[in-house]
Amino acid sequence: MHILIVLLVTFFAGMGAGLGTGFAGMSAAAVISPMLITFLGMEPYLAVGVALSSDVLASAVSAYIYGKNKNLDIRNGLIMMVSVLIFTVIGSYVSSLVPAAAMGNFSVFMTCLLGVKFIVRPVMTTKESMQKVSSSKRALQSVLCGSVIGFICGFVGAGGGMMMLLILTSVLGYELKTAVGTSVFIMTFTALTGAGSHFAIGGLPDVRVWILCVLFTFLWARIAAIFANKAAPATLNRVTGVILVILGIVVMSFSALSR
Repeated sequence: MHILIVLLVTFFAGMGAGLGTGFAGMSAAAVISPMLITFLGMEPYLAVGVALSSDVLASAVSAYIYGKNKNLDIRNGLIMMVSVLIFTVIGSYVSSLVPAAAMGNFSVFMTCLLGVKFIVRPVMTTKESMQKVSSSKRALQSVLCGSVIGFICGFVGAGGGMMMLLILTSVLGYELKTAVGTSVFIMTFTALTGAGSHFAIGGLPDVRVWILCVLFTFLWARIAAIFANKAAPATLNRVTGVILVILGIVVMSFSALSR
């Protein structure tokens, strides 16, 4: 395969995934997988493995930057992560029993809707109003919401970061930066688990493509996270919304091309 094509595809895939991760805590799998499948002809299972492994470093560096800026709820993030991981397994099992061919487009459609929501009705919750909720109530909410997110991720097969952002802001009342910081913190561990299982089952992908995707996603996630933590809430809502809408449209286009 021509190195220039590989370089271009991985650069734009990494850029889209990195911006989505750094700004919105979105999973890299939503962008990288369809691009690798469509333009490089990669086997879908391996493409998801590459995307998940790209997510690990990108989410980790984003979580570090959000944490350094005090925009990360580690305690409730850990509680939610355990629920997400358990119910992802349950959701996967249920999904194997139910024909759900059309469910794959659900997360992409929801990404666009969530983007429009951030543009039209920005999240302007403050940290002060967040802290008024008791720690026991927040922990219980984290368990319940993590269970819902995990089950949907396992059943649909995608949309973890998008679902977390939606629930953290709309249901748990997080302000946007803390919601994204907590989301990427959780995604670091869920992506590591997913990538490990994919490579253990399906073997290693093309090493060139794999390394380039990881590096480009990491680079753009770091840039996006630094910008996001310095941006005013209103600006961050608009930028996050626009990126989610664009990524949703792009992924839908790639999915249509690969059919």
